Amino acid sequence: MGEVIKVGMADLNVCKAPNVITTLGLGSCIGLTFYDPVTKVGGLVHYMLPDSTKVRNNSNVAKFADTGIDELLKRVLASGANRGRLVAKIAGGAKMFEVSGLSDVGNIGARNAEAAKEKLKQLGIRLVAQDTGLNYGRTVELHCDTGEFYIKSVGKPLKII
Repeated sequence: MGEVIKVGMADLNVCKAPNVITTLGLGSCIGLTFYDPVTKVGGLVHYMLPDSTKVRNNSNVAKFADTGIDELLKRVLASGANRGRLVAKIAGGAKMFEVSGLSDVGNIGARNAEAAKEKLKQLGIRLVAQDTGLNYGRTVELHCDTGEFYIKSVGKPLKII
């Protein structure tokens, strides 16, 4: 195993085999990865909100699904990935708070997951695996040598998608 590249909240980065890229504590946030199985170039964005157009101060592109996914795509392509071979995986989007009524706050995880699917459809990139929803946080790792996406949650067995 190579080095481990950490991605913070509202952050993104790229990675190449044999390195691993990880982000901690995805609650309602989504960790979305792109991966090219031939060049073994991958990338991960940890975004918090589904749509930058709804927010005035949106200077941090990685904070939002729409701008974060675009930026990640640009970076993995610049690092040698081939757009036609890219596959995407997502994790997170949990419902971390029980909110009464139909508050958007309680539903932000589901909206974040939906935003990823919409954006990938627009870009024509296949979503090949996902682990979203439910009510617990996740820490994820993309292993760029294999393309495996490890999902770790407290008190749950390791999941590899």
